Amino acid sequence: MIRDCVFLGRMSVIMESVGKKKRRPRRQFTPEFKAEIVELCRRGDRTVHQVVKDFDLTYSAVAHWIEQAYPDPDAPTGPTREALTLAEKTELTALRQENARLKQDVEILKRATAFFAKETR
Repeated sequence: MIRDCVFLGRMSVIMESVGKKKRRPRRQFTPEFKAEIVELCRRGDRTVHQVVKDFDLTYSAVAHWIEQAYPDPDAPTGPTREALTLAEKTELTALRQENARLKQDVEILKRATAFFAKETR
């Protein structure tokens, strides 16, 4: 029995070390280096994945640098929801009221069904 406990204890220690990845230390890069990496990716000689592998970088970091260097002009910069017109606001209010009324109707019908189901038994 003691052997099993020791064996299980050793196995748990082994399993803990197998599942964990070694964390990469946080590195800081100069703006010049970032610009060079972005230019390598933009030129088209190599793919982003090749540049990432060659320079031992993370894909997400390089993608972020590219996004910073060349922001998407079509991307929304402010709130994406535009203001509603008066007609849309009126329709929205009416639809919300109708929705609330229909929810009440459903609740009443559920109660009536339960009531009549009890009476027929």
